[in-house]
Amino acid sequence: MRIAPYEIAPRVVLAPMAGVTDKPFRLLCKRLGAGLCVSEMTTSDPRFWNTAKSRHRMDHVDEPAPISVQIAGTVPEVMAEAARHNVAHGAQIVDINMGCPAKKVCNAWAGSALMRDEALVARILDAMVRAVDVPVTLKIRTGWAADAKNALRIARIAESAGIAALAIHGRTRDQQYTGTAEYDTIAEVKAALSIPVIANGDIDCPRKAAEVLAYTGCDAVMIGRAAQGRPWIFREVAHFLATGEELPPPSLAEVRDVLLGHLEALHAFYGERSGVRIARKHLGWYAKDRPENAAFRAVVNAAETAEAQLRLTRDYFDALIAGDALGIAA
Repeated sequence: MRIAPYEIAPRVVLAPMAGVTDKPFRLLCKRLGAGLCVSEMTTSDPRFWNTAKSRHRMDHVDEPAPISVQIAGTVPEVMAEAARHNVAHGAQIVDINMGCPAKKVCNAWAGSALMRDEALVARILDAMVRAVDVPVTLKIRTGWAADAKNALRIARIAESAGIAALAIHGRTRDQQYTGTAEYDTIAEVKAALSIPVIANGDIDCPRKAAEVLAYTGCDAVMIGRAAQGRPWIFREVAHFLATGEELPPPSLAEVRDVLLGHLEALHAFYGERSGVRIARKHLGWYAKDRPENAAFRAVVNAAETAEAQLRLTRDYFDALIAGDALGIAA
């Protein structure tokens, strides 16, 4: 799969997720097999570009190519300027957010709310494609509601505007993340377009990735929530697509080491205070479904320093490795 000059290999993409796909997580997923990692959405509003949050989101120093940055907004001229600004700060692919279902985004007529106004969609896409000399991609949902599925019309507008690739989440906006993703709409869009199409939604294991690719005919799959606490899912999917064989799950020792490295990267990137706080949600995802995880989270979430967070995490996984998980509650 190619997005303009960039080969995306393997054809497994990390979905943009606000508050999750920051630079430390993108670097980790890329190292563990993702062919492309899309940044958490950045605002098109220049009033917020110099906030600490935006500066972190626009930090791409030493990030491996291609660097894909997602932009959210609603005014064509403002989004075009945001595209230019992000390219000047390292973006090699600009992605447009028309898939986010969050109320605070949709209430501002951004994210998936834009799918309700196809004329505005056309103006935004045209403005952003003309604004930069890098590939512009688009992420959408199947529509606004079950009785308003217009992904195919939006996709045709996107292709005509010069969009280089399209990602589709197999849910409508009103579904949020409930129910199950449907792939018929994605398959219909793929059959109608000549640009690459990426399938997203409920892809949580290697076999599901292969099934979705076969069913939809898409060029790649995009994985979001299933990568939370499981960044090695990318190498597992890539290996299965290449060989038809499933990799064994990572050992507890590898999980421990991956997690400790992730925590250290978060502490270094955000600073100790913010890094410790941001790391807590990741700790919960890594420990999910493991023995005594509730007791572990209760203890580690009380840690206020990087040293304590790392020590408690190491002790918990060392106890699991030793077969003494009950000791974590002591």
